[in-house]
Amino acid sequence: MKTIKLLLGLLVLGTLATSCYTEVLVGDTFVDEPVFNTDQVLSSYDLWYVDINATRGGGEVPFLQRAFTISFVNGTLYANNNMAGIGKTGNGLGIDVGYYDPLNGTVEIDHDVDGLWLLEVYVVNNGTLELRDPRSNTSYFLEGYQANTFDYDFVFYDNIDYFLQEYDAWEKTYTSEEGALNDFDEENYLRFLPGLFQSSVDLPGTRIPDLQWDFEGNYQVYNVENDETLKTLTLAYDFMGNDYFELYVINDSTIELYHPDSGTVYEFRGRGYQQYLKTGKNPTVKKRKKISNPTMKVKRNRKI
Repeated sequence: MKTIKLLLGLLVLGTLATSCYTEVLVGDTFVDEPVFNTDQVLSSYDLWYVDINATRGGGEVPFLQRAFTISFVNGTLYANNNMAGIGKTGNGLGIDVGYYDPLNGTVEIDHDVDGLWLLEVYVVNNGTLELRDPRSNTSYFLEGYQANTFDYDFVFYDNIDYFLQEYDAWEKTYTSEEGALNDFDEENYLRFLPGLFQSSVDLPGTRIPDLQWDFEGNYQVYNVENDETLKTLTLAYDFMGNDYFELYVINDSTIELYHPDSGTVYEFRGRGYQQYLKTGKNPTVKKRKKISNPTMKVKRNRKI
């Protein structure tokens, strides 16, 4: 079905159209088409979830590539760029990242880091917008939600890989007395990078810049069939074996790893939170990519 620019045929948002008309050349004939209120369209939902896996084109709009959600509020652009704190920061809208100016079928965005962007606005279907960058012919697809019905938990667990990467290091703060001795008992720090993890046996309380990363390898987060809030994690050490854990999130800065092979429970606290702001740290460190975690058919062993 052809995408129609700004609301044509859209039932819910159709009432936002004005009564003005403009002449548009179709073939050899000029016909009247309604002029729509772009600002009311953009602000018709509290949040727009950026469906990164639906992106089309080979280019990139950096602030959309980073954002999980964006919001258009009275000329100010808000974004949830982090998983930690999502649903709480900015009353669920995230942080102020710039300004926007709605035009006729387009929106001009002045982002505090990425500068000026003129994006075309299209309606795909009821509740879905397309923002297209004409310079790179790249389109991002946004799904509209009201804040009081938005499933922040689903978004969090669906993007948990990025949560793990939002801290410079995870420090072990607890090891259960129950459980057999195993090599992972000696590791006190973990760090997650895109596609790579590192671990350290340095003593608790070591300054992050002083950590020596003793081991590294690939890691993979798995979804669990019929259990949306349970994730599993494998650490595939270079030149060593694999460790398998059930992964639980305790709060925005604490995770629990349950090691079924030994029956040991570990807790890790995040240190060095990387908030992806409009200023300060390098804003290009974290960019979302099209990912889809594989699914395991397992049942949770840890009862919490």
